[in-house]
Amino acid sequence: MTYTSRLMRVLDERGYIHQATNAEALDALAAERIVPGYIGFDPTAPSLHVGSLVQIMMLRRLQQAGHKPIVVMGGGTGKVGDPSFKDEARSMMTDDTIAANVASIRRVFARLLTFGDGPTDAVMVDNAEWLDRLEYIPFLRDIGQHFSVNRMLGFDSVKLRLDREQSLSFLEFNYMILQAYDFRELSRRYDCRLQMGGSDQWGNIVNGIELTRRVDGREVFGLTTPLLTTADGAKMGKSMNGAVWLNEDMLPAYDFWQYWRNCDDRDIGRFLRLFTDLPLEEIRTLETLDGARINEAKIRLANEVTALCRGADAAAAAEATAQATFAGGGVGADLPVLAVSEQGLSIVDALLGIGFAQSKGEARRLIAGGGARLDDQPVTDAAMHISAPGSDLRISAGKKRHGILRAE
Repeated sequence: MTYTSRLMRVLDERGYIHQATNAEALDALAAERIVPGYIGFDPTAPSLHVGSLVQIMMLRRLQQAGHKPIVVMGGGTGKVGDPSFKDEARSMMTDDTIAANVASIRRVFARLLTFGDGPTDAVMVDNAEWLDRLEYIPFLRDIGQHFSVNRMLGFDSVKLRLDREQSLSFLEFNYMILQAYDFRELSRRYDCRLQMGGSDQWGNIVNGIELTRRVDGREVFGLTTPLLTTADGAKMGKSMNGAVWLNEDMLPAYDFWQYWRNCDDRDIGRFLRLFTDLPLEEIRTLETLDGARINEAKIRLANEVTALCRGADAAAAAEATAQATFAGGGVGADLPVLAVSEQGLSIVDALLGIGFAQSKGEARRLIAGGGARLDDQPVTDAAMHISAPGSDLRISAGKKRHGILRAE
């Protein structure tokens, strides 16, 4: 359909829209007034990873279009854990762990959203503020009556676990009710009219829409993004070294930059639309580059995303390090560093310590496959001992992962 509001046009043109409830009415509402919209983030770790970045960028687009983003930290729902498309229950977290994770996650939003007291300024709230105060019997009576167990069992997020005969605790089963309650509460507290999320959240979002309509007689809206995978089918947010974290203390800026620099050629246009603020006309030009020039588009992607999430200085330093490492044959200043004591260490421990292998077995397989190098010389002996180097020594795993061994 042809949208009239700036919000829906931008979301459509950049590829964010997968499903929407009453898209025509949402478009009309966004064309005539400020629409507060929210996305929830459960604090299951000290940082979100790039799989969550598309959701954060949706909030950014919401604000850029003149509307109000609401960031909901799941201090309450995090105590339950979303069972959506999970094979098993998440480990239970203590209140202290949840609080620490929430505090850590908050930092990434400050770069991408403008917070304040204005009508379109972003706000951050914690759903523990209302969920922790719920009384069980009143909640069952007032809210539980609006949910059909028959229908809840039919949701894909629940059905998947049951079909696989995997345990689904009663605690997890309640998650969708709590998320629905969040929407109703945000509608009352902040005039929130829109919930956004990934396609795996569709059932939870619809529950909140229906609860708000039944209890308050108010129409609210839902919008989801497509399932985000790379061109080769891998889940967004994972790399050879593990999760690609948004927080600097969880993943160095250089590694973050390299993740985008090394993306599949087929993903460039889509990623530029979703994860950068570049004009669409410029993106169309960049995605037509081919041959060796495709690397120009990849570097532009890496610089733009890193600048948004880590700052312009971090992006510039990462590019300079890549240039020194790959084009100059040296060791860039932003590469990961592993300190080597006077006793030295084995090549296996070096690969493990710098993060190029997750286990000693994986390190040995890397060596056996010819993927490990020291100062560009292949390592063939897994029993090799490395003495404390007199100057920086470059250690590599494959063609794209490099680090520095440095004497303590």
